[in-house]
Amino acid sequence: MVRKSKGYRSRTRKLLRKHPRRRGIPSPDKLLYDYKVGEKVTIIIDPSIHKGMPHKRFHGKVGTVIEKRGRAYVLSVMVGSKEKKVIARPEHLRPLIS
Repeated sequence: MVRKSKGYRSRTRKLLRKHPRRRGIPSPDKLLYDYKVGEKVTIIIDPSIHKGMPHKRFHGKVGTVIEKRGRAYVLSVMVGSKEKKVIARPEHLRPLIS
């Protein structure tokens, strides 16, 4: 009997999928955007870039930028009643439009 795989990207076939016309690498403006400490961001995982990709459970969540760590950002995200720290690169973040 074969065990089910429980890897980092398991069961993400539909979640981490791009629209056919949006495929490929993202535009440079996503990479060059500078997030400030305290700014709210939405975590939208870009499946074409594997480096700095947060876990699938954080896809679509809103977080607050705590600090910058190298090229990546440390975010504070509420998951249920717990506060989690997520490290993600700017390719997977979008500014929150409120």
